[in-house]
Amino acid sequence: MRIVSFGFQTWGRKTLAALIDSEHEVVLAVTHPASESSYKAIWNDSVEELAREHGIAVHLTERADAETIDLVKRAEPDVIVVNSWYTWMPPELYKLPPFGTLNLHDSLLPKFTGFSPVLWALISGSAEFGLTVHRMDEQLDTGDILVQHKLPIPAGATGTELVLAGMELIPGAVHEALAALTDGTARWRPQNKADRTYFHKRSDCDSRVDFAWDAVDLERFVRALSEPYPRAFSHYRGERIEILAATISEARYGGTAGRVIVQEGGGAVVCGPNPVRGNNHALVITRVRTADGIEHDGAEFFVRGGYLTDSPE
Repeated sequence: MRIVSFGFQTWGRKTLAALIDSEHEVVLAVTHPASESSYKAIWNDSVEELAREHGIAVHLTERADAETIDLVKRAEPDVIVVNSWYTWMPPELYKLPPFGTLNLHDSLLPKFTGFSPVLWALISGSAEFGLTVHRMDEQLDTGDILVQHKLPIPAGATGTELVLAGMELIPGAVHEALAALTDGTARWRPQNKADRTYFHKRSDCDSRVDFAWDAVDLERFVRALSEPYPRAFSHYRGERIEILAATISEARYGGTAGRVIVQEGGGAVVCGPNPVRGNNHALVITRVRTADGIEHDGAEFFVRGGYLTDSPE
């Protein structure tokens, strides 16, 4: 088959590498220009570089405009394969090839459609995540499913570890999907739209710690926002601090949510619903980083006690 790839960042590069390693011909690689924006600069291995190394024609564009559609038409693909493409694709484009357009999405659709699905899966307490290859249609991540691979979310896993594990599913899923198309064994499974969950793009405020959450959720939140992602943050004595590591307390703590006490090897923060009842475990913060980039042991940093707050006070 003749294949046109649309992709960006490490996800797009790994997908293009899998296509190159297949028995099929990649006739055009469409990708975005390099970006300095916070999320686009994460996992930014170059699709363009890999394509040029293999003599594949490259088209750089921010969106699927008229020029892009014309180039794809002239490439005469049998299928388009997409992974990590940031802008809308019109029906004129995704319906163009005989086999349509395959999109790779790193969740178990119809759950976690939208953005940053691996991080949201960990934050929300999901037991598993994975990769879905589905047919592109008029909505975001809602088309019929062709291939789906699952992985468990292990206890103690970080968001970074899960993202990397999910990327390792790409080659197998790509090869399985292409084989199903070429040998006529493709079985398309419609998504149940009633089971769909949608998660929005993450921004800075989504990394702020909310001490109304219970300690189990907060500990998982801190793990999800691991390097190179923006870290979980709060404010202490007027300064924004990043929370790098935390555990769940053994004892239960009561009082006002956000109150930090040096206990159990770190700063034990009162949290959770109805904290005045004293029924909740605390989030024990064991490592923080201040605005000057210096990291601190939690017990030493919080030695004066006080409160963690939503904004500087």
